[in-house]
Amino acid sequence: MSYRSADQLQRFSFDAAPIRGEVAHVNTTYQDILSRQSYPLPIRIALGQLLAATALMSASLKFKGRLTLQMRLSGNISLLQAETNEQGQLRAIARYDTEQSSDTLGFDHEGQLVITLEPDQGQRYQGITSITEGNIATALEDYFNQSEQLPSRFWLTSDGNQAAGFMLQKLPASQHNSDNQQEIDQDAWDRVAHLAATIKDEELLTLENDQLLQRLYHEEDVRVYPATVLSFACTCSRARLANALHQVGYQALTEMLEESGSISINCEFCQQHYEFGQHDLTELFPENNLH
Repeated sequence: MSYRSADQLQRFSFDAAPIRGEVAHVNTTYQDILSRQSYPLPIRIALGQLLAATALMSASLKFKGRLTLQMRLSGNISLLQAETNEQGQLRAIARYDTEQSSDTLGFDHEGQLVITLEPDQGQRYQGITSITEGNIATALEDYFNQSEQLPSRFWLTSDGNQAAGFMLQKLPASQHNSDNQQEIDQDAWDRVAHLAATIKDEELLTLENDQLLQRLYHEEDVRVYPATVLSFACTCSRARLANALHQVGYQALTEMLEESGSISINCEFCQQHYEFGQHDLTELFPENNLH
């Protein structure tokens, strides 16, 4: 299946006002993720929206590391999670009651949207906001309005095959950089947000970024920045899993090997299979093999 819109994050700003925006499409990336699982349609749609939101949020990664969005819910859909690194490489999973039919899976329970920033070097940050009926856009708006004091609007859409997102954020006036030092347009936020609210899901999913921005803001001075490529990539590795196994401990791993002969692990995100045997245990715990 081919898509008109490339997988990319497009940033833009307005010359006359301290407002920034982003458009993200994750079509092929989304399909790469879905091809590794067999999710019911409600899960596919919600995961697509979360993936689009994560792609939009990836612009905030100014360092080497990872950003994770988690929907933690109390109903028969317990977890949706999407991650990205500073290179725009995304992955996502969902956990839900597989005994439920597609018709009975729902987002009618209260929950939390958890935003986690994990730099490779530096302190981990986590923000939490409530989420109602799986509405990711509203939860993100609440988070930025309350925690960051940055008025923000999000539009997220997915049809189970394609996914896209659009974001606007009002910045402090001190962050406005106007080359011609023109007077700040005080009414711009209400105007550009109102115009963005006219976006139809089909337009957001299918229009190229320049077409979408031209359709919305042909009377505004919009500055468009180079796009960032988005793609699917999993961070799992044999070395990383070996490190996790080391944390389990020599005795527990020895008992597992005695019982089953090997330790098998499947990555939840990409379904890559890893198998560890006695020789791996010897390498993990050389101190236990001294004679």
